[in-house]
Amino acid sequence: MKLTEKQVKQSEENSDTKRRLSLSSSVTKIREYCVPDVVNAFHVSVEKSGKLWVSDNIGDLVKTNLQGFLLRERYFIGCRPEGYHTVAQDGDLIYALKGAKLICRITPKSKFSDLSFKTGDWAPMSLHCSHINGDTLVGMKNDKDAKISRYNNAEKEIQSIHFDNKGKNLYSSPSYITENINGDICTSDYDNEAVVVVNRNGLHRFSYTGQGSGFCPFGICTNVLGHILVCDGINNTVNVLDQDGGFLSCLLSQKEGIERPRGLCVDDENNLYVGQYGTNIVTVYKYLQ
Repeated sequence: MKLTEKQVKQSEENSDTKRRLSLSSSVTKIREYCVPDVVNAFHVSVEKSGKLWVSDNIGDLVKTNLQGFLLRERYFIGCRPEGYHTVAQDGDLIYALKGAKLICRITPKSKFSDLSFKTGDWAPMSLHCSHINGDTLVGMKNDKDAKISRYNNAEKEIQSIHFDNKGKNLYSSPSYITENINGDICTSDYDNEAVVVVNRNGLHRFSYTGQGSGFCPFGICTNVLGHILVCDGINNTVNVLDQDGGFLSCLLSQKEGIERPRGLCVDDENNLYVGQYGTNIVTVYKYLQ
């Protein structure tokens, strides 16, 4: 895949940042968002302005600012303990209507959502808008199978990822999805109890299944260093992997007050946002130095 001028510039900027940053020996809590009208912070999408879209497992989706003011009226999407929304490069919110098999879009100025495209016989579960080229990655399933599809800016499906090199299904329940700086597609698969990673061409690279004491993956994101960060719902931790699946550290645990982490994302200032089951508070941490 030939890189565009923008992608080359972005790669150079990422390389410069990687030379300057590293994992800190400790994390620092820098702020909290108290999100109105949600029960649990199951999934978090952050805008460049610092405003948040947060959803719970009851079906509520809201937008809030740091002061806890509700910026958009509440949307009821239906019971969704999944990463079904993402903020696009232009600031639009893209979200999935699983039952209707639709992908919808809310622009910063629109009050109501617009139909973007349909997903056929597949029920969309998770979404991520690529920061590399603007493509939309969608984790979806039907009665027999699960897959990851890539849609371009014209809302046309240009890639479909089902199987590994032995013809076995890669996914069972692609609940949360993200993309790494090297183009890898990283998926948190709840039913498979694994983080499944394929390269940009859809070839299976590795699956991470925890550190031997059970593993229940939820929210997942990547950072400018190529690290993969994932919530472990069984061990109540946020773990950090390198881009080849090697375990680097347990970044957050009950020792830092983390209980049942679910939602996870990073912003442009390399801060980490963590949502938890049982509270409507999203906590922001500084974890790179």
